[in-house]
Amino acid sequence: MPVPRDADWINQIFESDQARNEGVVRRSRDSVKQYASFQALRAEVRRRNFHMIRSGEQYVIFCHTGELRLIC
Repeated sequence: MPVPRDADWINQIFESDQARNEGVVRRSRDSVKQYASFQALRAEVRRRNFHMIRSGEQYVIFCHTGELRLIC
C-alpha cells in the first residue's frame, strides 16, 4: 500500500465526516511527523480558518470558524 504524500494525508483529515460536519478531529504528533509535517498541517488549518490545539501527544482540530473558548 503506498504511503500518502503529505498533501493527500492532510486532505484525508478534512474529508472525514467529522470535519465536514464542523466536528473535531485529532491526530497524533507522531502521525503528523510520519505522514506530513506540523507546518503543512498548521498551514491548512489556517487556510480553512479552523482552530488547532496540542493536547499531550495529540493535535486537536476544531473544524469550524466560530469562536473557541478554553473553559478550564
